[in-house]
Amino acid sequence: MDDPVLSLTDVWKSYSEDDHVLKGVSLRVGKGEFVGIYGRSGSGKSTLLRLMGLLDRPTRGSVQFAGADVSAVSSSEAARIRREKLGYVFQGFNLIPHVTALENIEVPMWLCGVRGDERRERALADLKRFGLERLAGRYPMEMSHGEQQRVAAVRAMVTRPSLILADEPTSSLDDDNAKVLLDLVSAFNRDLGTTVVMVSTSADEAKAGSKVYRLSSGTLSPG
Repeated sequence: MDDPVLSLTDVWKSYSEDDHVLKGVSLRVGKGEFVGIYGRSGSGKSTLLRLMGLLDRPTRGSVQFAGADVSAVSSSEAARIRREKLGYVFQGFNLIPHVTALENIEVPMWLCGVRGDERRERALADLKRFGLERLAGRYPMEMSHGEQQRVAAVRAMVTRPSLILADEPTSSLDDDNAKVLLDLVSAFNRDLGTTVVMVSTSADEAKAGSKVYRLSSGTLSPG
């Protein structure tokens, strides 16, 4: 069996002796899978995603990425992995307000050292691939919330990361725009083979994934 893209083994996260946010979480995410995780606010979803994204370290247990233990890598190595191998779709859109949609999408490639003309070509190609080319020259304030989140999702995908982490990406969207965004993330997974982990408060949204889990009181179980 191939090594998983991401593996968590008996992961605990505590912020004090009596505050166990995660309690022995184990999870295997295979290449090309779409994993949906749902749970109520305060169940530990964002903490779990921070550990997956190397933004925090477990108190106990191990996190492996692409077959290597990354539980205690240096901050500079964690930053390199995030930059080169991970893509993020946040609750907030986190678009840079004073640059266009096209330029926002170019940012991750700029951080990876991709040349300007290639950045522009790839960003335009992805906007067109996902039917968003009309937004290329617009600034965030000129776009609806749904359009901003779709641009943010394409930005997360443009470097073709090994793993997309989506943290309640529909939380600020109405039902129609939430469906469009979920369809877009599903297209990343289906058409490009990108591995996705998405957390949500909604069990129905989590079921967009091919595997579904429930996080409750810091413990993970099949959903």
